[in-house]
Amino acid sequence: MTQLPVTEADLQAYIDGHLPESRRTEIEAYLAARPGEAERLLAYRRQTATLRVLFNPILSEPVPARLTGVPRTRNWMLQQWAAGVAIAVTGVVAGWTLHGQMDEPGVPTLAQRSSRFAEDRQVANLARQAAIAHVVYSPDVKRPVEIGADQEELLVTWLSKRIGSKIQPPKLGKLGYELIGGRLLPGESGPVAQFMYHDSSGQRLTLYVSTEQAHNKDTGFRFAEEGPVNVFYWIDGKFGYALSAGTNKGELARIASAVHEQLKAHA
Repeated sequence: MTQLPVTEADLQAYIDGHLPESRRTEIEAYLAARPGEAERLLAYRRQTATLRVLFNPILSEPVPARLTGVPRTRNWMLQQWAAGVAIAVTGVVAGWTLHGQMDEPGVPTLAQRSSRFAEDRQVANLARQAAIAHVVYSPDVKRPVEIGADQEELLVTWLSKRIGSKIQPPKLGKLGYELIGGRLLPGESGPVAQFMYHDSSGQRLTLYVSTEQAHNKDTGFRFAEEGPVNVFYWIDGKFGYALSAGTNKGELARIASAVHEQLKAHA
């Protein structure tokens, strides 16, 4: 049987997982003989994974009522009046509450609350940045890291110098994960480090280390689902840590606890 020619539409469908098994096998054979094309498709896959991490949370949000196409009714004026009353009542209650809190010791001011909100947002952003870095680099077969584990001493020295603090990758061999290596990444205000591990099945795990949250207080473990990636993240002293993987939450929590213990022991 004559094999069909491979088109760009075939390649895009292959990336999206929309090809039947027989055609997918043909495309894989085609790519095996063309490393340049395979590398190009890998770059597309990275972009797709990054976009999913960025926008999947937005896609899961409910559609605003104003966009559902529901026509206005004759009750519109009544609804506007009710909204006005609600706003007025809310304003009075909020004003009275703030008035009482102004003189109450220990109650945070509006400025303090705003500051805390900004800090919480920055800490939560740690998880998202780590997840994006994970989906961009962990699928890479040829060069997932800049410096391999065979040069661990050089890797540690280089990353520690660049981020301005001594860092050390934890040992996870007892948990079934071996260090592959690491790389330097751009953060929001400076460099951050990423260490990558894998287990015998090829599952990859990354530890993202940042000093951009240094002014935040220490936190306990926090969990986030960023698209296909699960993330445990926390602040400890001058460092922000985020452990990312496609594995389940329970398994990742077990590894995160071991990582936290090792890092505390070497602090």
